[in-house]
Amino acid sequence: MTMQNPATRTASLLAARAEHVARGVGNAHPIVVARAEGARMWDVDGNELIDFVGGIGVLNVGHNHPRVVQAVREQLERVSHTCFQVGMYEPYIRLAERLCAVAPGAFPKKALFVTTGAEATENAVKIARAYTGRPGIVAFANSFHGRTLMGMTLTGKTKPYRQNFGPFAPEVYHAPFPYAYRGWDSERALEGLHELFEQQCAPERVAAVIIEPVLGEGGFVPAPPDFLQALRALTARHGILLIADEIQSGFGRTARLFAIEHSGVIPDLITVAKSMAGGLPLAGVVGRADVMDGPAPGGLGGTYAGNPLACAAALAVLDIFEQERVLEQAEALGQRLQAHLRGLQARYPRVGDVRGLGAMLAIELVRDAASREPDPELADRMLVAARERGLILLKAGLYGNVVRILVPLTIDEPTLARGLAIFDAALEQALA
Repeated sequence: MTMQNPATRTASLLAARAEHVARGVGNAHPIVVARAEGARMWDVDGNELIDFVGGIGVLNVGHNHPRVVQAVREQLERVSHTCFQVGMYEPYIRLAERLCAVAPGAFPKKALFVTTGAEATENAVKIARAYTGRPGIVAFANSFHGRTLMGMTLTGKTKPYRQNFGPFAPEVYHAPFPYAYRGWDSERALEGLHELFEQQCAPERVAAVIIEPVLGEGGFVPAPPDFLQALRALTARHGILLIADEIQSGFGRTARLFAIEHSGVIPDLITVAKSMAGGLPLAGVVGRADVMDGPAPGGLGGTYAGNPLACAAALAVLDIFEQERVLEQAEALGQRLQAHLRGLQARYPRVGDVRGLGAMLAIELVRDAASREPDPELADRMLVAARERGLILLKAGLYGNVVRILVPLTIDEPTLARGLAIFDAALEQALA
Protein backbone atom coordinates (compact mmCIF):
# COMPACT_ATOMS: atom_id res chain seq x y z
CA MET A 1 0.00 0.00 0.00
CA THR A 2 1.27 3.49 -0.85
CA MET A 3 0.22 6.74 0.74
CA GLN A 4 -1.88 9.18 -1.28
CA ASN A 5 -0.15 12.53 -1.70
CA PRO A 6 2.27 12.18 1.22
CA ALA A 7 3.32 15.51 2.71
CA THR A 8 6.95 14.48 2.83
CA ARG A 9 9.16 11.61 1.73
CA THR A 10 9.70 10.83 5.41
CA ALA A 11 5.95 10.33 5.96
CA SER A 12 5.75 8.01 2.97
CA LEU A 13 8.73 5.95 4.08
CA LEU A 14 7.50 5.72 7.67
CA ALA A 15 4.21 4.34 6.37
CA ALA A 16 6.08 1.75 4.30
CA ARG A 17 8.25 0.93 7.31
CA ALA A 18 5.15 0.33 9.48
CA GLU A 19 3.71 -1.99 6.84
CA HIS A 20 6.78 -4.00 5.90
CA VAL A 21 9.36 -3.93 8.74
CA ALA A 22 8.93 -6.13 11.81
CA ARG A 23 7.52 -4.38 14.87
CA GLY A 24 10.32 -5.76 17.05
CA VAL A 25 12.89 -3.59 15.28
CA GLY A 26 12.70 -0.47 17.45
CA ASN A 27 13.40 3.05 16.25
CA ALA A 28 14.60 5.80 18.56
CA HIS A 29 13.65 8.57 16.12
CA PRO A 30 11.16 8.89 13.22
CA ILE A 31 13.84 9.98 10.77
CA VAL A 32 15.07 8.51 7.48
CA VAL A 33 18.68 9.44 6.72
CA ALA A 34 19.71 10.08 3.13
CA ARG A 35 23.38 11.02 3.59
CA ALA A 36 25.92 11.87 6.28
CA GLU A 37 29.33 13.42 6.69
CA GLY A 38 31.47 13.96 9.76
CA ALA A 39 29.10 14.62 12.66
CA ARG A 40 26.13 15.67 10.53
CA MET A 41 23.30 13.85 8.77
CA TRP A 42 20.61 14.93 6.31
CA ASP A 43 17.22 13.24 6.11
CA VAL A 44 15.32 12.43 2.93
CA ASP A 45 13.56 15.81 3.12
CA GLY A 46 16.85 17.73 3.32
CA ASN A 47 16.77 18.56 7.04
CA GLU A 48 20.20 18.76 8.67
CA LEU A 49 20.77 16.92 11.94
CA ILE A 50 23.77 17.05 14.26
CA ASP A 51 24.65 13.51 15.29
CA PHE A 52 25.47 12.93 18.98
CA VAL A 53 24.76 9.19 18.61
CA GLY A 54 27.26 8.09 15.98
CA GLY A 55 25.36 4.97 15.00
CA ILE A 56 25.42 3.95 18.70
CA GLY A 57 29.17 4.37 19.01
CA VAL A 58 30.11 3.11 15.55
CA LEU A 59 31.38 6.36 14.07
CA ASN A 60 34.21 7.54 16.31
CA VAL A 61 36.04 8.79 13.21
CA GLY A 62 32.83 10.29 11.82
CA HIS A 63 30.48 9.50 8.96
CA ASN A 64 32.13 8.71 5.63
CA HIS A 65 35.68 9.53 6.62
CA PRO A 66 37.53 9.98 3.29
CA ARG A 67 40.21 7.43 4.18
CA VAL A 68 37.62 4.81 5.05
CA VAL A 69 35.66 5.48 1.87
CA GLN A 70 38.80 5.25 -0.25
CA ALA A 71 39.97 2.03 1.40
CA VAL A 72 36.59 0.36 0.89
CA ARG A 73 36.36 1.53 -2.73
CA GLU A 74 39.82 0.19 -3.53
CA GLN A 75 39.11 -3.14 -1.85
CA LEU A 76 35.75 -3.44 -3.64
CA GLU A 77 37.56 -3.20 -6.97
CA ARG A 78 39.81 -6.11 -5.96
CA VAL A 79 37.61 -8.60 -4.10
CA SER A 80 34.50 -8.22 -1.96
CA HIS A 81 34.09 -11.77 -0.65
CA THR A 82 35.70 -15.20 -0.68
CA CYS A 83 34.95 -16.45 2.86
CA PHE A 84 38.22 -16.44 4.80
CA GLN A 85 37.87 -20.16 5.56
CA VAL A 86 37.90 -20.88 1.81
CA GLY A 87 40.31 -18.35 0.38
CA MET A 88 42.30 -16.12 2.72
CA TYR A 89 42.98 -12.46 1.94
CA GLU A 90 45.63 -10.06 3.16
CA PRO A 91 43.43 -7.41 4.89
CA TYR A 92 42.21 -9.98 7.44
CA ILE A 93 45.74 -11.11 8.25
CA ARG A 94 47.15 -7.56 8.40
CA LEU A 95 44.30 -6.39 10.61
CA ALA A 96 44.86 -9.27 13.01
CA GLU A 97 48.55 -8.37 13.12
CA ARG A 98 47.84 -4.73 13.90
CA LEU A 99 45.08 -5.40 16.43
CA CYS A 100 47.34 -7.77 18.32
CA ALA A 101 50.03 -5.08 18.39
CA VAL A 102 47.78 -2.38 19.90
CA ALA A 103 45.81 -4.52 22.36
CA PRO A 104 47.10 -4.31 25.96
CA GLY A 105 49.38 -7.05 27.24
CA ALA A 106 53.07 -7.86 26.67
CA PHE A 107 52.43 -11.45 25.58
CA PRO A 108 51.76 -13.24 22.26
CA LYS A 109 48.26 -12.53 20.97
CA LYS A 110 45.95 -13.75 18.25
CA ALA A 111 42.72 -12.37 16.81
CA LEU A 112 39.49 -13.60 15.27
CA PHE A 113 37.10 -11.55 13.15
CA VAL A 114 33.35 -11.92 12.86
CA THR A 115 30.54 -9.58 11.80
CA THR A 116 28.68 -8.27 14.86
CA GLY A 117 29.36 -7.51 18.51
CA ALA A 118 27.00 -10.28 19.58
CA GLU A 119 29.04 -12.76 17.53
CA ALA A 120 32.19 -11.52 19.23
CA THR A 121 30.58 -12.17 22.62
CA GLU A 122 29.45 -15.66 21.56
CA ASN A 123 32.92 -16.53 20.31
CA ALA A 124 34.67 -15.18 23.40
CA VAL A 125 32.50 -17.49 25.52
CA LYS A 126 33.22 -20.44 23.21
CA ILE A 127 36.96 -19.75 23.35
CA ALA A 128 36.93 -19.42 27.15
CA ARG A 129 35.03 -22.66 27.63
CA ALA A 130 37.22 -24.52 25.16
CA TYR A 131 40.42 -23.31 26.80
CA THR A 132 39.41 -23.88 30.43
CA GLY A 133 37.12 -26.88 30.07
CA ARG A 134 34.75 -25.15 32.48
CA PRO A 135 31.08 -24.25 31.85
CA GLY A 136 30.35 -21.20 34.01
CA ILE A 137 30.29 -17.60 32.78
CA VAL A 138 29.81 -14.60 35.10
CA ALA A 139 28.40 -11.34 33.76
CA PHE A 140 27.11 -8.25 35.56
CA ALA A 141 23.90 -6.45 36.38
CA ASN A 142 22.95 -3.64 33.96
CA SER A 143 25.22 -5.09 31.28
CA PHE A 144 24.46 -5.54 27.58
CA HIS A 145 26.22 -8.17 25.47
CA GLY A 146 23.98 -8.66 22.44
CA ARG A 147 20.69 -10.06 21.18
CA THR A 148 21.69 -13.64 20.36
CA LEU A 149 20.78 -16.42 22.80
CA MET A 150 24.07 -16.17 24.69
CA GLY A 151 24.11 -12.39 24.35
CA MET A 152 20.64 -12.07 25.87
CA THR A 153 21.54 -14.52 28.63
CA LEU A 154 24.63 -12.52 29.55
CA THR A 155 22.76 -9.20 29.41
CA GLY A 156 21.76 -7.92 32.85
CA LYS A 157 18.57 -6.13 31.77
CA THR A 158 15.24 -7.76 31.01
CA LYS A 159 13.39 -5.11 28.97
CA PRO A 160 13.39 -4.92 26.01
CA TYR A 161 16.11 -7.46 25.32
CA ARG A 162 14.84 -10.66 26.95
CA GLN A 163 11.04 -10.34 26.64
CA ASN A 164 9.64 -13.88 26.22
CA PHE A 165 12.60 -15.21 24.26
CA GLY A 166 13.67 -17.87 26.76
CA PRO A 167 14.64 -20.40 27.92
CA PHE A 168 18.09 -18.95 28.06
CA ALA A 169 21.55 -20.49 27.97
CA PRO A 170 22.59 -22.41 31.09
CA GLU A 171 25.57 -21.81 33.38
CA VAL A 172 25.44 -18.01 33.18
CA TYR A 173 25.41 -16.00 36.42
CA HIS A 174 25.10 -12.31 37.23
CA ALA A 175 27.00 -10.32 39.85
CA PRO A 176 26.39 -6.71 40.96
CA PHE A 177 28.14 -3.96 39.00
CA PRO A 178 29.66 -1.08 41.01
CA TYR A 179 27.23 1.79 40.39
CA ALA A 180 27.98 4.38 43.08
CA TYR A 181 25.06 6.69 42.26
CA ARG A 182 22.69 3.78 42.96
CA GLY A 183 24.45 2.64 46.14
CA TRP A 184 26.84 -0.01 44.81
CA ASP A 185 30.46 0.83 45.54
CA SER A 186 33.38 -1.45 44.69
CA GLU A 187 33.44 -3.14 48.08
CA ARG A 188 29.74 -3.97 48.04
CA ALA A 189 29.90 -5.22 44.44
CA LEU A 190 32.86 -7.48 45.25
CA GLU A 191 30.96 -8.88 48.23
CA GLY A 192 28.15 -9.74 45.83
CA LEU A 193 30.57 -11.56 43.54
CA HIS A 194 31.97 -13.56 46.47
CA GLU A 195 28.42 -14.48 47.49
CA LEU A 196 27.74 -15.67 43.95
CA PHE A 197 30.76 -17.96 44.16
CA GLU A 198 29.55 -19.29 47.50
CA GLN A 199 25.87 -19.70 46.63
CA GLN A 200 25.51 -20.29 42.89
CA CYS A 201 28.69 -21.41 41.13
CA ALA A 202 32.03 -22.33 42.67
CA PRO A 203 34.94 -20.44 41.10
CA GLU A 204 36.61 -23.66 39.92
CA ARG A 205 33.60 -24.16 37.60
CA VAL A 206 33.81 -20.67 36.09
CA ALA A 207 35.47 -20.32 32.70
CA ALA A 208 35.34 -16.53 32.44
CA VAL A 209 34.06 -13.27 33.83
CA ILE A 210 32.91 -10.81 31.17
CA ILE A 211 32.63 -7.12 31.99
CA GLU A 212 32.15 -3.82 30.20
CA PRO A 213 34.81 -1.42 31.54
CA VAL A 214 32.11 1.22 31.05
CA LEU A 215 28.50 0.07 30.97
CA GLY A 216 27.02 0.98 27.59
CA GLU A 217 23.29 0.34 27.43
CA GLY A 218 23.41 0.14 31.23
CA GLY A 219 23.94 3.89 31.52
CA PHE A 220 27.60 4.81 30.90
CA VAL A 221 28.77 3.78 34.36
CA PRO A 222 32.57 3.29 34.50
CA ALA A 223 33.83 0.38 36.57
CA PRO A 224 36.18 1.92 39.18
CA PRO A 225 39.86 1.02 38.69
CA ASP A 226 40.05 -0.55 42.15
CA PHE A 227 37.16 -2.84 41.28
CA LEU A 228 38.72 -3.93 38.00
CA GLN A 229 42.06 -4.51 39.70
CA ALA A 230 40.44 -6.62 42.43
CA LEU A 231 38.48 -8.53 39.79
CA ARG A 232 41.68 -9.25 37.85
CA ALA A 233 43.39 -10.54 40.99
CA LEU A 234 40.40 -12.70 41.89
CA THR A 235 40.08 -14.25 38.45
CA ALA A 236 43.82 -14.93 38.23
CA ARG A 237 43.75 -16.63 41.62
CA HIS A 238 41.03 -19.04 40.51
CA GLY A 239 42.23 -19.66 36.95
CA ILE A 240 39.27 -17.73 35.53
CA LEU A 241 39.65 -15.79 32.29
CA LEU A 242 38.80 -12.10 32.26
CA ILE A 243 36.99 -10.83 29.15
CA ALA A 244 36.74 -7.07 28.57
CA ASP A 245 33.73 -6.18 26.42
CA GLU A 246 35.01 -3.11 24.58
CA ILE A 247 32.36 -3.18 21.87
CA GLN A 248 30.99 0.28 22.73
CA SER A 249 33.84 1.66 24.84
CA GLY A 250 36.71 0.74 22.53
CA PHE A 251 38.52 2.48 19.67
CA GLY A 252 39.13 5.80 21.35
CA ARG A 253 35.74 6.53 22.88
CA THR A 254 37.26 7.00 26.34
CA ALA A 255 40.45 8.74 25.05
CA ARG A 256 42.36 5.46 25.22
CA LEU A 257 42.18 2.88 22.47
CA PHE A 258 40.54 0.57 25.02
CA ALA A 259 38.72 1.70 28.15
CA ILE A 260 40.30 -1.06 30.25
CA GLU A 261 43.63 0.76 29.87
CA HIS A 262 42.50 3.44 32.36
CA SER A 263 42.70 0.82 35.13
CA GLY A 264 46.02 -0.75 34.19
CA VAL A 265 44.29 -4.14 34.08
CA ILE A 266 45.31 -6.60 31.35
CA PRO A 267 42.40 -8.88 30.36
CA ASP A 268 42.85 -12.28 28.77
CA LEU A 269 40.41 -11.53 25.94
CA ILE A 270 38.90 -8.35 24.50
CA THR A 271 35.78 -8.19 22.35
CA VAL A 272 35.67 -5.38 19.77
CA ALA A 273 33.18 -4.12 17.18
CA LYS A 274 31.32 -0.86 16.45
CA SER A 275 33.94 1.84 15.68
CA MET A 276 36.61 -0.62 14.63
CA ALA A 277 35.61 -0.41 10.94
CA GLY A 278 34.25 3.14 10.71
CA GLY A 279 30.68 2.11 9.87
CA LEU A 280 31.13 -1.27 8.22
CA PRO A 281 30.01 -4.45 10.01
CA LEU A 282 33.05 -5.98 11.69
CA ALA A 283 33.73 -7.40 15.14
CA GLY A 284 36.37 -9.53 16.73
CA VAL A 285 38.06 -11.14 19.69
CA VAL A 286 41.71 -10.49 20.50
CA GLY A 287 43.77 -11.84 23.35
CA ARG A 288 46.27 -14.33 24.68
CA ALA A 289 47.47 -16.59 21.88
CA ASP A 290 47.25 -19.75 24.01
CA VAL A 291 43.67 -18.94 24.98
CA MET A 292 42.63 -17.98 21.46
CA ASP A 293 43.99 -21.32 20.22
CA GLY A 294 41.74 -23.25 22.62
CA PRO A 295 39.18 -24.24 19.96
CA ALA A 296 40.25 -26.74 17.28
CA PRO A 297 40.19 -25.76 13.57
CA GLY A 298 36.63 -25.40 12.31
CA GLY A 299 35.25 -24.29 15.67
CA LEU A 300 35.46 -20.58 14.83
CA GLY A 301 34.53 -18.58 11.75
CA GLY A 302 31.50 -17.62 9.68
CA THR A 303 30.55 -17.04 6.06
CA TYR A 304 30.85 -13.25 6.23
CA ALA A 305 33.23 -13.17 9.20
CA GLY A 306 36.04 -10.69 8.64
CA ASN A 307 34.70 -9.51 5.26
CA PRO A 308 37.46 -7.97 3.06
CA LEU A 309 35.69 -4.61 2.73
CA ALA A 310 35.25 -4.31 6.49
CA CYS A 311 38.85 -5.35 7.18
CA ALA A 312 40.10 -2.74 4.71
CA ALA A 313 37.97 -0.12 6.47
CA ALA A 314 39.36 -1.14 9.87
CA LEU A 315 42.94 -0.83 8.62
CA ALA A 316 42.07 2.69 7.46
CA VAL A 317 40.59 3.47 10.90
CA LEU A 318 43.84 2.43 12.59
CA ASP A 319 45.74 4.66 10.16
CA ILE A 320 43.43 7.55 11.07
CA PHE A 321 44.06 7.01 14.78
CA GLU A 322 47.81 6.94 14.26
CA GLN A 323 48.12 9.83 11.81
CA GLU A 324 45.32 12.21 12.83
CA ARG A 325 45.84 12.11 16.62
CA VAL A 326 42.31 10.95 17.31
CA LEU A 327 43.04 9.99 20.93
CA GLU A 328 44.20 13.53 21.62
CA GLN A 329 41.00 14.83 20.03
CA ALA A 330 39.01 12.45 22.23
CA GLU A 331 40.77 13.70 25.36
CA ALA A 332 40.06 17.34 24.53
CA LEU A 333 36.48 16.57 23.54
CA GLY A 334 35.92 14.65 26.75
CA GLN A 335 37.20 17.54 28.87
CA ARG A 336 34.96 19.96 27.00
CA LEU A 337 31.88 17.77 27.37
CA GLN A 338 32.59 16.98 31.02
CA ALA A 339 32.84 20.66 31.93
CA HIS A 340 29.70 21.47 29.97
CA LEU A 341 27.64 18.71 31.57
CA ARG A 342 28.91 19.62 35.05
CA GLY A 343 27.68 23.15 34.38
CA LEU A 344 24.21 21.80 33.59
CA GLN A 345 24.26 19.72 36.76
CA ALA A 346 25.06 22.82 38.81
CA ARG A 347 22.12 24.68 37.23
CA TYR A 348 19.54 21.89 37.23
CA PRO A 349 19.18 19.64 40.31
CA ARG A 350 17.30 17.09 38.21
CA VAL A 351 20.55 16.32 36.41
CA GLY A 352 21.35 13.86 39.17
CA ASP A 353 24.66 12.52 37.91
CA VAL A 354 27.28 13.25 35.28
CA ARG A 355 29.64 10.39 34.55
CA GLY A 356 31.80 8.56 32.04
CA LEU A 357 35.34 8.33 30.75
CA GLY A 358 36.88 10.48 28.03
CA ALA A 359 34.19 11.34 25.50
CA MET A 360 31.89 8.50 26.64
CA LEU A 361 29.68 10.66 28.86
CA ALA A 362 26.09 10.83 30.05
CA ILE A 363 23.69 12.58 32.37
CA GLU A 364 21.22 10.74 34.59
CA LEU A 365 17.88 12.52 34.96
CA VAL A 366 15.85 12.22 38.16
CA ARG A 367 12.58 13.54 39.56
CA ASP A 368 14.42 15.26 42.40
CA ALA A 369 17.97 15.30 43.67
CA ALA A 370 17.13 13.95 47.12
CA SER A 371 15.23 10.80 46.17
CA ARG A 372 17.20 10.13 42.97
CA GLU A 373 14.04 8.59 41.54
CA PRO A 374 14.62 7.93 37.82
CA ASP A 375 12.73 10.16 35.38
CA PRO A 376 12.54 8.41 31.98
CA GLU A 377 9.74 10.73 30.83
CA LEU A 378 12.06 13.73 31.22
CA ALA A 379 14.65 11.95 29.09
CA ASP A 380 12.00 11.24 26.44
CA ARG A 381 10.92 14.89 26.33
CA MET A 382 14.53 15.99 26.03
CA LEU A 383 15.19 13.69 23.07
CA VAL A 384 12.12 14.97 21.24
CA ALA A 385 12.96 18.60 21.95
CA ALA A 386 16.52 18.08 20.73
CA ARG A 387 15.42 16.35 17.55
CA GLU A 388 12.98 19.13 16.74
CA ARG A 389 15.91 21.55 16.96
CA GLY A 390 18.20 19.40 14.82
CA LEU A 391 20.16 17.29 17.32
CA ILE A 392 19.96 13.50 17.60
CA LEU A 393 20.43 12.00 21.07
CA LEU A 394 19.91 8.54 22.56
CA LYS A 395 18.85 7.18 25.94
CA ALA A 396 20.39 4.42 28.03
CA GLY A 397 20.22 3.00 31.54
CA LEU A 398 18.20 0.39 33.37
CA TYR A 399 15.34 2.87 33.78
CA GLY A 400 15.72 4.71 30.47
CA ASN A 401 16.55 7.96 32.26
CA VAL A 402 20.14 8.42 31.06
CA VAL A 403 20.97 10.63 28.07
CA ARG A 404 24.27 9.54 26.57
CA ILE A 405 26.68 11.25 24.20
CA LEU A 406 28.47 9.31 21.46
CA VAL A 407 29.38 12.19 19.18
CA PRO A 408 32.10 11.44 16.60
CA LEU A 409 35.49 12.19 18.12
CA THR A 410 36.45 14.16 15.03
CA ILE A 411 33.59 16.69 15.27
CA ASP A 412 34.52 20.24 14.28
CA GLU A 413 34.22 23.06 16.80
CA PRO A 414 31.31 24.99 15.16
CA THR A 415 29.19 21.84 14.91
CA LEU A 416 30.01 20.86 18.49
CA ALA A 417 29.08 24.33 19.76
CA ARG A 418 25.76 24.23 17.92
CA GLY A 419 25.06 20.76 19.22
CA LEU A 420 25.74 21.70 22.84
CA ALA A 421 23.55 24.80 22.53
CA ILE A 422 20.69 22.62 21.31
CA PHE A 423 21.40 20.11 24.08
CA ASP A 424 20.98 22.88 26.67
CA ALA A 425 17.83 24.28 25.07
CA ALA A 426 16.27 20.83 24.84
CA LEU A 427 16.91 20.10 28.50
CA GLU A 428 15.49 23.47 29.51
CA GLN A 429 12.36 22.85 27.43
CA ALA A 430 11.94 19.34 28.81
CA LEU A 431 12.14 20.67 32.38
CA ALA A 432 9.59 23.43 31.76
